[in-house]
Amino acid sequence: MKERKILKNKYYLFLTEFFSGMAVMAVELGASRLLAPYFSSSQIVWTIIIGTIMIAMALGNIWGGRMADKNPNPDKLYIRLLIAAVWIAAIPVLGKYVILGISAALVFTISTNFLIWAAFLACMIIFVFPLFLLGTVTPSLVKYTVDNLDNNGKTVGTLGAFNTIGSIIGTFLPTFVTIPAVGTSVTFFIFSGILLVLALIYFISSRTKMIKCLICVALFLVCSIFGTFFNSFAFWEKSLLYEGESIYNYLQVKDTPDSVILSTNVLFGVQSVLMKQEGLTGMYYDYALAAPVMADVMEKEDPSILVLGMGTGTFAAQCEKYFPGVSAEGVEIDQKITDLAHTYFKLPEDVTVTTYDGRAYLQAVDKKYDVIMVDAYQDITIPFQMSSVEFFTMVKEHLTEDGIMVVNMNMHTEEEGNINDYLSDTIASVFPQVYTADVPNTTNRELFAGTGSDPSKELKEAVGQIRDSQLKAMMTEVSAGLTRYEKGPYLLTDDQAPVELLGMQVIDSLIQDEVTYYKDIFQREGIQGLLNSF
Repeated sequence: MKERKILKNKYYLFLTEFFSGMAVMAVELGASRLLAPYFSSSQIVWTIIIGTIMIAMALGNIWGGRMADKNPNPDKLYIRLLIAAVWIAAIPVLGKYVILGISAALVFTISTNFLIWAAFLACMIIFVFPLFLLGTVTPSLVKYTVDNLDNNGKTVGTLGAFNTIGSIIGTFLPTFVTIPAVGTSVTFFIFSGILLVLALIYFISSRTKMIKCLICVALFLVCSIFGTFFNSFAFWEKSLLYEGESIYNYLQVKDTPDSVILSTNVLFGVQSVLMKQEGLTGMYYDYALAAPVMADVMEKEDPSILVLGMGTGTFAAQCEKYFPGVSAEGVEIDQKITDLAHTYFKLPEDVTVTTYDGRAYLQAVDKKYDVIMVDAYQDITIPFQMSSVEFFTMVKEHLTEDGIMVVNMNMHTEEEGNINDYLSDTIASVFPQVYTADVPNTTNRELFAGTGSDPSKELKEAVGQIRDSQLKAMMTEVSAGLTRYEKGPYLLTDDQAPVELLGMQVIDSLIQDEVTYYKDIFQREGIQGLLNSF
C-alpha cells in the first residue's frame, strides 16, 4: 500500500466513512423524488429503490473487500469517490431522460407489471453504479485504519458508528432541509459536491491525479449549471405557472386556455382544477356535488362539509358557490399545496384548511358533518390507512344522522377484484346505503354512502328544488346514472390492505388500453409510422 501522509490521520478516514454514509441515504431519498413524478411515491416504488440500493451496496462491499486485499492502493478508493460524485451530479441532468426512455421502450414491450419493471430498470441504470462505488468505501477503509489485531474491533466499530451517524443525518437533512428549500436537483449536487471535495482533499494533499481531478471538477460544474437552470421534470411543458417540491410531493401548476391545473407526483394526473369560466368543472367534482343534495343541505341551518384530501379546494369552493350558507373546511397534509391554493386557485378565505393527515384529524375532533368527501387517492398512491374498514367506520361516526360520505375513486375498471371492488365492499360493510356513479369520459367513479334514508331517492326528490340550471341538469344526470351497490366478499383492514398492488393492476390495464392504438401502428408501419402518428 502506498504511504500517504493524510492517511495517518484516522479522523480523515472516519470523515470519509461519515460522508459516504450520508451520501448513500441522500441519494436514496433523492431517488424517490426523482421517480415520484413519473411512477408515483407508492410503497412499491420505495421497495424497488431500497432493494436496488441494497443490491448495489452488497456488491460494492464484496468487490471493495476483494480489491482492498488484492491491491490496497488508496488512490483507487478516492478515484472511485470522484467517479461516484460526478455520476451523482449527472443524475438531475440525465436521469429524467433515462426514465422516459425506459418507460417508452417498456410500454410497447410488456403488458403486465409496467410500474415495477420501469422503476426497477430506472433504478438499476441510474443509481446502482454510484452506490456500488460507495459500497466499496467501508471495506477499503478497514484496510487503511486497522493497525493491528489488538484494536481492530474498536477501529471497525468506530467506522461503523461514523457511517451510521452519517446515514442518519443523510436521512433527515434532504427530507426536512435541502429538498423543501432548494429542490431535488440541488440536493444531488450538494451531496455530490461533498464527495468531490473529500476526494480532492486527498489528491491535493498527495499531489497526484491532478488532471483527473480537474476533469471531474469541470464535469461537476457543467452538471451543476445545466441541472440548476434546466431542472424541470416536465421539460416538455411550456405553460407551467409553478413547478416545485414540498416535503411530501412534487408539485406542478399548469395553465391551460380553460383552466389552471394542479398535478402532484404523477405528471399526467389532475389533482385539482380551477375553471377560468364560471360554472361547473366538467370533472368528477360535478358528480360529487350530488352528496350535499342527498344530505339536503339546502334545507338545513348551518350545514357543514369536510374534505379529506383538500388539494386546492375545488370541491369546497364549488359547494360554497352552489349551496349558499354551507360551511366548508378541509384537511390537507401538504401545507405547500394550501399555499398554492391561495396563490393560483382562488381558494375562498373563509374555507378553513388544517394541515394534517385526514385520518389523524378525524381522531382528534368530535364534530359531525353533513357531508364528508374522501378525495385522498392519487392513482396508485392510495394511503392504506384511509382505505380500511376502521377508517370508514371513523368517517361514519363523524357524519350527522342523515349525512353522506362521497369517495372519489379514480382508477375505474371492470376487471373482477379490482381496487374499486375492494374499496366499495369495504365501505358497504360499514354503510347500509351505498350507490356508485361513473363519471363519463374519465376513469373516475363516485361512491355515495349514508346511514339514513335512501340517497338515490333523496337526490331525485331534491332535484326539483335546485334553481341553478347547470347544477340541476348535472344532478339529473347523476341521478340517472346512480347504481345501488351490492356488497361483495372483499375487505380492506388496517392489518391487510394491499392497495398498491391492486392499484398497479389497474394501471397496467389502463396503460395497455391507451397504447393499443400505437402498438398497432408500430406493428404495421414501424418506428417511422409511429413518429408520424404524433
